[in-house]
Amino acid sequence: MSKAKASNSYLGVTEPISLSGPTEKDVLQTAEVEKYLTDAGLYESQEESVSREEVLGKLDQTVKDWIKRATRLSGYGEQFVQEANAKIFTFGSYRLGVHGPGADIDTLYVGPRHAPRNEYFFQWLHDILAEMPEVSELHPDLDLSQDSILHNVDEQTVRSLNGCRVTDQILRLVPNIPVCLFSNMP
Repeated sequence: MSKAKASNSYLGVTEPISLSGPTEKDVLQTAEVEKYLTDAGLYESQEESVSREEVLGKLDQTVKDWIKRATRLSGYGEQFVQEANAKIFTFGSYRLGVHGPGADIDTLYVGPRHAPRNEYFFQWLHDILAEMPEVSELHPDLDLSQDSILHNVDEQTVRSLNGCRVTDQILRLVPNIPVCLFSNMP
């Protein structure tokens, strides 16, 4: 049995082909490919990156305001209204860091049970977001990795949650995220 396997210092079920780091040639070739991708416009600008963060912040605040309104209109007391919360999660290429300029941002909304998807999300929140000029498309701090989040939810909700869960699991299992993400750029 090899030393790597005996100490279980690798991820996955099989032993890695090599534990060696990149050679000087590898580093130079990586820099050349990165330059080519940058010159080809496959990385978003700093301005676009900041804009994405601002959009996500505004969406998060909109959802938080909306859930308080939904809670109040559902007849709950003011203390419960103030404690009501919702959260936006990103997944897909944006969450993995492999999105290109102009790419969409896949998001998932997770909120309390008293604001069911059909009645509240697809009617009220959809209407609020649709009125915002900066919103062009609409598609449907919580630990999503816990399996308990999947209890007592319908199959559609499980699929939505698993978009984030699978992306997060990929990020946890990859030992060198920058190298992996770089090799998967569009």
